[in-house]
Amino acid sequence: MCGVITASEPTWIAPFTGLSPRSFGKLVTALRREGADPVRKGRPWSLPLEDRVLLVASYWRTNLTMRQLAPLFGISKSAADRFINDLGPSLALRPRQRFRKDTVLIVDGTLVPTRDHTIAEQSKNYRYSTNNQVVIDADSRLVVVVGRPLPGNRNDCKAWEESGAKAAVGTTTTIADGGYPGTGLMTPHRRRRGEDLPGWKQGHNKSHKQVRARVEHVFARMKTWKILRDCRLRGDGVHQAMLGIARLYNLNLAG
Repeated sequence: MCGVITASEPTWIAPFTGLSPRSFGKLVTALRREGADPVRKGRPWSLPLEDRVLLVASYWRTNLTMRQLAPLFGISKSAADRFINDLGPSLALRPRQRFRKDTVLIVDGTLVPTRDHTIAEQSKNYRYSTNNQVVIDADSRLVVVVGRPLPGNRNDCKAWEESGAKAAVGTTTTIADGGYPGTGLMTPHRRRRGEDLPGWKQGHNKSHKQVRARVEHVFARMKTWKILRDCRLRGDGVHQAMLGIARLYNLNLAG
């Protein structure tokens, strides 16, 4: 079977990965350095590493089914599924281990509709979703931490700790919205019943909202990878997709 999409033709890379050919080449080089393409015993992969990376990114980008995606690469459905299961974890974002003293982070949770009801619950969007805590650098807007997915009915202040995001951030200054009371994060001033906020607190809230909006912009860009709008993956698949897309987003932002 002859495939249609291949990484050897650069014009396919941008629409199916969201990356420029230059950034895609950097990604493949980094994956080889990290050991994502070891010498295997037995039958070799039917596609080179470049095409396998393109296939996984295309799956996340388009959310096509295996039946739709496999013929585009000239392979079987089962082979496409094996490529995604094998290479998906290798594309995962590595959380940043250290932060500068002057670093300011922003955290927020985003809901990812998920077909696997064993890890999801009905949330405020009335769909079975997972709550995914994402932490970005306020200056560079790069994703630095992605917490493990929790059921979508879990509120953000609990998900912040239970997802592992809090432990990954440590004591670094972190901004959050009003959904994180009692967490020690920098949240907006709250108005007491029957009282109005003084002008200086209103000014703080306005600047806080303008800075915190950056994480919403990150979510909007990450969700151009359509698998985050309706994820069919099961088990750790949701987490792997979030981590992989975070890495692709960072590469795209860095150019």
